[in-house]
Amino acid sequence: MIKILIFIALVFALGFGFAWLADMPGDVAITVGDQLINVSLMVAAVAIVSIVALIMFTWWLIRVVFTSPERVNRYFRARKRDRGYQSLSTGIIAAGAGDSTTSRKMLKQAGGLLNETTEPLIQLLDAQTTLLEGKHAEARGKFEAMLDDPELRMLGLRGLYMEAQRLGDREAQKHYAEKAAELGPQLVWAGKAAIDLKTASGDWDGAIKLVDKQKQAKQIAKEDADRKRAVLLTALAMDNAESDPQKTKQAALEAHKLAPGFAPAAVTAAEACFRLNEMRRGVKVLETCWRKQPHPDVALAYVNARPGDSALDRLKRAQRLESIKPNTAESWLIVARMALEAGEFEKARKTAGALLRNEPRESAFMLMADIEDAETGDQGKVREWLSRAVRAARDPAWTADGIVAEKWAPFSPVTGRIDAFEWKVPVERTGALIENDLDPMEPGRPRRDARPDDDGDDSVVPALPAADAVMRAKDDVVDAQAEPVKPKGEPVDLKARVEASKRAREAERSGADPDIEMAAEAIAADAEDATPASAAASEPAPTKTPKTTEERPSASEPKPPAPPAPAPDRPAGNGETGGDAPEKPPEAPKPDAAKAAAAGDEAARNGSGRGSDGAKDDDRSDRPPIPDDPGIDPDAETEPDKPRRFRLF
Repeated sequence: MIKILIFIALVFALGFGFAWLADMPGDVAITVGDQLINVSLMVAAVAIVSIVALIMFTWWLIRVVFTSPERVNRYFRARKRDRGYQSLSTGIIAAGAGDSTTSRKMLKQAGGLLNETTEPLIQLLDAQTTLLEGKHAEARGKFEAMLDDPELRMLGLRGLYMEAQRLGDREAQKHYAEKAAELGPQLVWAGKAAIDLKTASGDWDGAIKLVDKQKQAKQIAKEDADRKRAVLLTALAMDNAESDPQKTKQAALEAHKLAPGFAPAAVTAAEACFRLNEMRRGVKVLETCWRKQPHPDVALAYVNARPGDSALDRLKRAQRLESIKPNTAESWLIVARMALEAGEFEKARKTAGALLRNEPRESAFMLMADIEDAETGDQGKVREWLSRAVRAARDPAWTADGIVAEKWAPFSPVTGRIDAFEWKVPVERTGALIENDLDPMEPGRPRRDARPDDDGDDSVVPALPAADAVMRAKDDVVDAQAEPVKPKGEPVDLKARVEASKRAREAERSGADPDIEMAAEAIAADAEDATPASAAASEPAPTKTPKTTEERPSASEPKPPAPPAPAPDRPAGNGETGGDAPEKPPEAPKPDAAKAAAAGDEAARNGSGRGSDGAKDDDRSDRPPIPDDPGIDPDAETEPDKPRRFRLF
C-alpha cells in the first residue's frame, strides 16, 4: 500500500513538473557548428529524457547479449537443483514411512542431481535407508563418518546412541550420550539419556550435575528439576546410610526440602537423624511428610522412632499420627496394628472396622485375621477373613513399568528411567472383588445393614414355626380361591375343584374350620406331588385305618385335589426349598379344628425337612449363617431325585 502511494506521488510530481515547464515562457538555444537551434523548454526536457532512456535500453541490450550463456546455465542448474530437492524430500518421507525401496530409488536420483559433499541431507537419507534395509553395521559406519563433519556430528552421535541402545550396550550408550550432552547442552534426549545411564550405574553425583546443567539451560521446568534432584539425593543418602550418616542426613534433608511429600526422602532423613540422636528433628521431618502425603513407611518409622518404647507408647504415637491426619486409611491401619500389638483388641477391631467400611482392601482383611487369631484363636474365622483378603482390592505399592517392588528404587529395573516408581494400586488383580458384609465387632456375624441378595427362585425361606406354617398355608388357599393360578403346561382339574368345595361345606357343617381343613389338604397334596412318580407306582396302596394318622388314604377314597401353584411373589410354605417332599407322609384331615391344627402343625414340620431327625435339623436351623457358604441341603444326598438348591446369604 505504501509503495502504491509513493508511485502515485511520483506520477503526480512528474505531471506537475511537465505542466510547469509547458507554462514557463522561454527558449533553449543550442549551437551545433554553424547552426543555431532554438527550442522551447518543454521540447528540450522531452529530448533529454528520451536520450537517457535510449542509452539505458542500449546498455541493457548489450548486457543481455554478453551474459545470456551464463543466464541459460543458471536456469538449468536451478532446475536440476529443484528436481534434486524434490527427490530428496520424497526419499526422506519414504524413509520415515518405512519404504526402503522408494527411499533407495529417490536417494539415487538425489545423488545424481545434487552434490553429496555440499548437501548433508543426502547422507542422512543414505544412513536411514541402510537401517531400513537391515544393514546395521554399514549404517554404523556411516554414522561414524558423520562425526568428522561439524555440521553432522550431533546426527552421528544420535545414530550411534540408538544403535547401542538397540544392541543393549550400556557402556556405549553412556559414552555417546555424555559426549552429545557435553557438545550440545540444549539436547534434551542427550541429557535425559545421560542421567538415566548414570543413575543405573550408581553415579549419583554425576547425575545431579547433569540435572543442574539442564536446569540452567532451561531444558526442563524448575519443578521437574527439583523432583529429579530430590530423587537422586535420596538415592545418594540411601547408599551412604551405613557408611556416612552425616552425609546421609545432609543429602536426605535437602531432598526432603525439595519434595516434602516424598516418603523415601523423609524416612531416610529421619532414620539418619535418629542415628545421630537428633530425635526431635527426625520426628518433625516425618510429621511434615505425613501432613503432605500419609504413607505406611512414614508411619512405621514414626512409631518405631525409639527402639526401647513399649507397645503402649507406640500406640500413643500412632494416635498422634491419626490426630494429625484423621479419617485416612493409613491412619486407621497404623492405629489398629499398634492396638493389636498392645493387646487392646476392642480398639483394634473398632479401628479396623472403620477401615473396612471405608476402604475394604487386602491389608484390612489380613489385619482382621490377625486380630481374630490373637483375640479368639478361632481358626475357622481366621480362614474366613483370609479368604476374603485373597479376593479383596490390593493395597498401594511401589509400581514402575508393570513391576511391583517391596521397596522404593530411584530408577525402573525395566527401562532405567529415573523416578519411575509410583505409590499406587497395581493394575493386575487375582479374583473378583467381594463386598464387606461381616461385622468386625461381632466375629462371624453379618453386618446389620447387609441384606441378602434377591435372586428370585434361588432365594431360601427359613423354616417357620408350625402355627405360622398353617396360617401361611391358609393364606395360600384363600389366595388360590380368590385368583386361581394355572401352572404352565398343567391342565385344570375341574372335578378336583368340585370335590374340594364339597369337602369344605361338609367340614363347615360339622363345626370344623374349613380354611384349616383346606390348608391341611393343600399341604398333603404338595407332599404327594413332590413324591417321585416311579416310587408312587411301585409302592402298594395301604389300606385306610381311621385310627392311624400317619398312613396314606386308600385308593378307594377320593384323592385330595392338587392345590394351585402359589403366586410368584409368595414363597412356598413347605420348608426351605419350597418344593421338596417331606420324609413322612402328612396326616389325614382331622374331624375338628384342634385336630386339623395339629395336622397342619405336623405337615409344617414335615415340609420344613424335620421328620424323625427333627432335633438334628433344629440344631442346624439355630446355627448362624456363614457368608459365602453354599450350604447344600444334606437331605439331597439321601434323596437323589430331589432338586438341589443353594442358600444365598
